[in-house]
Amino acid sequence: MNLQKLFEEYLNRLEKVKLTPKRYLYSKIDFSQKLISILGQRGVGKTTLLLQYLKENFNNSKEALYLSLDAPSLASISLFELAKEFEQYGGKILALDEVHKYENWAGHIKQIYDQLDIKVIFSGSSILQIQKQNADLSRRCIIYHLENLSFREYLKFKGINFASFTLEDILKNHIEIAREINSKIKPLPDFKEYLEFGAYPFFLQGIDSYQQKIVQILNTILESDLAYIENVNIKEIKKLKKLLYLLATSVPFIPNITDISQATSISRPKVYDYLELLERAKIVNSIRSKQKGYNILAKPEKIFIQNTNLAYAITKEVDIGNLRESFFVNQIKNSFEIEKFLLDENIYASKNGDFLVNDKYIFEIGGKNKGFKQIKDVDNSFVVADEIEIGFGNKIPLWLFGFLY
Repeated sequence: MNLQKLFEEYLNRLEKVKLTPKRYLYSKIDFSQKLISILGQRGVGKTTLLLQYLKENFNNSKEALYLSLDAPSLASISLFELAKEFEQYGGKILALDEVHKYENWAGHIKQIYDQLDIKVIFSGSSILQIQKQNADLSRRCIIYHLENLSFREYLKFKGINFASFTLEDILKNHIEIAREINSKIKPLPDFKEYLEFGAYPFFLQGIDSYQQKIVQILNTILESDLAYIENVNIKEIKKLKKLLYLLATSVPFIPNITDISQATSISRPKVYDYLELLERAKIVNSIRSKQKGYNILAKPEKIFIQNTNLAYAITKEVDIGNLRESFFVNQIKNSFEIEKFLLDENIYASKNGDFLVNDKYIFEIGGKNKGFKQIKDVDNSFVVADEIEIGFGNKIPLWLFGFLY
């Protein structure tokens, strides 16, 4: 174990990191805590966030060290013993990336927490359920979830800064907000680009290889992360890919579990298990009815690919209605994830419109000519319309819901 070499490798990585732009989560993390976890899908910027914090607060200081635990050279060493040596040389904070690739990572981190006087920030796959790994660790750890870029963040990464708005702000003041934004940019061309190329920070590296990178992310999640974390047999991966293609090419997908089972050769019980697993991996979003509640054993009313960029990477035969609803569900779910509610009860399928949000608001999603027929005389109901710059009354531009975080 060569601590000096690890530190040199860390400094080399730190030198390449820019302090701006930062993801929305950066300002929400309480970095004073002794043990912090940042979970999220691959590609959303967890590593950059960790390194930005270290560079901003411990630049070139030997009090900080970053390690990526998927490095083969670290597989055979004791993480606790390394942390112990680091502390003896004045170490104060240890940033651990890709923890799920290290055997018994939770046990080592708990030991570091209990026996050493250093802070630990670790990142891992969104699939991780820390409570399952170690109950004692989960009680000690402050857990944050980093989601994909919002439309607002996409604009920020392009150098165009706007504030975020609460759902209530948008519902009450959408005309004024949209006018202010339209006075500075034309949102519709940017929004169209975002739907295909804007959910991940690496769009800044160019869009020519963008979707290829997303396919690589999907393959890594399915073929590597699921095997490490959930012991999914590699033979099942092709079936999961077939399931994702089925979801991406469908109109807003109303699942028939028997049909899914037959189309993918996945047994009915396994369909429920895999849908739950894919949702935890941030590859799909499931929407249930209010009556059924958030229950794995209850059949979802609708299933969407988790964000529109994933859908475009899976197939070019993307249904526009599917895209619109996928975007709306993604931004609503992500914005509520930040609020850390005990239960995921922020959005349900609705009998009157498409979605019930906050147990109060009904939303019908559609194109610019979408009317109020389906939600006529329904209280707190809104039409969310694509391809309009500014709304009127209870008709709100779809793109504006990309300013929730």
